[in-house]
Amino acid sequence: MLEQVAEKIASFLKAKEVVVFTGAGMSTASGLPDFRGKDGLWKDRDPALLASIGAFENNYQEFCEFYRWRIKALLEARPNEGHFSLAEWEKKGYLKGIITQNVDGFHQEAGSKNVWELHGTLRKVRCAKCRKRYESSLFLERADCPECGGKLRPDVVLFGESLPNLALEKAEELSLSCGCFFVLGSSLRVSPANWFPSLAKRNGARLYIINNEPTPLDGLADGVKREDILRELEAIGSFL
Repeated sequence: MLEQVAEKIASFLKAKEVVVFTGAGMSTASGLPDFRGKDGLWKDRDPALLASIGAFENNYQEFCEFYRWRIKALLEARPNEGHFSLAEWEKKGYLKGIITQNVDGFHQEAGSKNVWELHGTLRKVRCAKCRKRYESSLFLERADCPECGGKLRPDVVLFGESLPNLALEKAEELSLSCGCFFVLGSSLRVSPANWFPSLAKRNGARLYIINNEPTPLDGLADGVKREDILRELEAIGSFL
């Protein structure tokens, strides 16, 4: 079954009809914890309290501590083989684009160009007052904007905020234009991000899901695997 799924996805890649959708499970091999798995980042934390607009406005000190911890962990990690595989597929013209829920920037660091980040990026911070953007390493040193003194925050979508319009528009375009929608490491439980696999499927695309736990869209998919993501990407690559 693994070989059949891999061969089918490889055929879509050769036809240049594949869009890849990635979630937190894509980056676990880079040393970053999953968000909602059994050992996930939120296991002993309430994201509504730590990563929300309410925490930024009302509990800024704890908000800063939490995101400094996340930024430090990110800066110590690197893209894994899966990120480099996707970048190579894009370089060869196989991939139409990547839609990601991740904020780690590993796809871009590995060399991917057409990446749409639905939840922003942890690689940058911005001032809530003047909106000037800085490298996230600055947040490890100070919480005020060097330009105007306003409060700095990661350039991510916090709980209670809307997703960026441009990323949503581009993700919709990709979902409507592909022949195969390939999900890697996402629980598909966060809206509206989980709408895109359904959109692609309704528009006639084949849907394949690789995730270590069941998702709400498994019944809609043409193929579902619980295999390790890196192993699956290696298997697909063997048919290219």
